[in-house]
Amino acid sequence: MDFVIGDMHFCLCAVAGWLDIIMIVALCAMLMAGFPVAFSLAGTALMFAILGLTFGVFDLSFVRPFPQRIFGAVTNTTLIAVPMFVLMGVILEKSKIAEELLDEMAKLFGSLRGGLGISVTIVGALLAASTGIVGATVVTMGLLSLPTMLRRGYDPAFACGSIAAAGTLGQIIPPSIVLILLGDVISNAYQRAQLEQGNMSPETVSVGHLFAGALIPGLMLVGLYLLWQIFVAITQPHKAPAIPAAELGSRREVWKAAMKTLPPPLLLIIAVLGSILAGVATPTEAASVGAIGALLIAGARLRHKPAAMFTGRPAILAGAAAIFGLVVLTSTLDLRL
Repeated sequence: MDFVIGDMHFCLCAVAGWLDIIMIVALCAMLMAGFPVAFSLAGTALMFAILGLTFGVFDLSFVRPFPQRIFGAVTNTTLIAVPMFVLMGVILEKSKIAEELLDEMAKLFGSLRGGLGISVTIVGALLAASTGIVGATVVTMGLLSLPTMLRRGYDPAFACGSIAAAGTLGQIIPPSIVLILLGDVISNAYQRAQLEQGNMSPETVSVGHLFAGALIPGLMLVGLYLLWQIFVAITQPHKAPAIPAAELGSRREVWKAAMKTLPPPLLLIIAVLGSILAGVATPTEAASVGAIGALLIAGARLRHKPAAMFTGRPAILAGAAAIFGLVVLTSTLDLRL
């Protein structure tokens, strides 16, 4: 009997040692099976917490400070920028600005070999600098650009690779949500390390510093993507054929339409990134400015769509009023409990 109990204890210890790896495999399996990300993360965490309690490798007291941690995350001024940038990206996507950018850039560079790939990379960089959201960028360009590229005779691997590579620019080009989350973690870790070394007035590593440090590498990455696409178009022209100029219309009309579509997102990018890099505004304040700017751009587009004018404008005005009210409240009132 003691021998059986010893074997069972050994098996439990062996399983407990591999529990973290099994959890990662289970999470990947649930995601690949098509379960929603939120339910996959929460379900996997709950299931393996119960298994950890069963095997005696998980301490239930670990979850006691969770309410304080949640409250701390909600009241973190740095993390407030995340929903603002998400709102800005969603507004730009729903207002069809991304779709117009892709159309105009495709017409502008379509007459060149590899022009559609170049337009995808440029629009990916603009969307990354406007939203900081990777998923929305990839989905938008995949739905709009991939059918056009394949229909024009582009190599499927080249087309998919161009879209996937351009979509990942949102990870590094400011205002990246990943950099905001990373900046919060790095700032806390750096301050804690300085305090442990006896420095009672440590300097902080701000999100603005990360944005400034990531801007040049992001632009270099865009340049390398463009150089590779040009190289492939020159050496293997069958993979990235040009669109006949007759199908694109006159160059004057193409440039006129491009100059009409490009300024709003470019001004939004300059307002958001310029204010952060110049030290005029914090990332949270710049995110608020970007969200309001995206609302104004979307509202201006409704002037040319009478059917949507009366249905969409109240929602946009209500959203702008809510954001403005939130900024006023947080700057004038003490919201601490």
